[in-house]
Amino acid sequence: MRIGELAERTGATPRQLRFYESCGLLSATREGNNYRSYAESSVGRVEQIRGLLEAGLSTRMVGELLPCFDSPQDSIHFVGVTPEMAAELERERNRLDRLVGILTRNRDAVTAYLQRLNSLRDEAGGVARP
Repeated sequence: MRIGELAERTGATPRQLRFYESCGLLSATREGNNYRSYAESSVGRVEQIRGLLEAGLSTRMVGELLPCFDSPQDSIHFVGVTPEMAAELERERNRLDRLVGILTRNRDAVTAYLQRLNSLRDEAGGVARP
């Protein structure tokens, strides 16, 4: 698929896709007219990249983690991983754990609010009266 279709299917902009490619996070083949062509698997790859970047990871860290999504755990080779990089990854994991906790509490609060709203609506015969 071409860059426009990949952008449309993933919510990324063509500029973001070219940036991911320049960082080595995404690859494309070139057609005879020099247009980029992406495999169907690129959709999932871009979703993974965007999710990790939105979670606050650096492009360098995303590049380190992407092989974990591509192959079984026993075939991943951790070449050049320094203690500092491992510590940074642990900090990121801990930060993500905190964010997951916050998001879970927020989701639960919205769910409780909606349940109460629906209950009031049912009691009022279709009109919510808080």
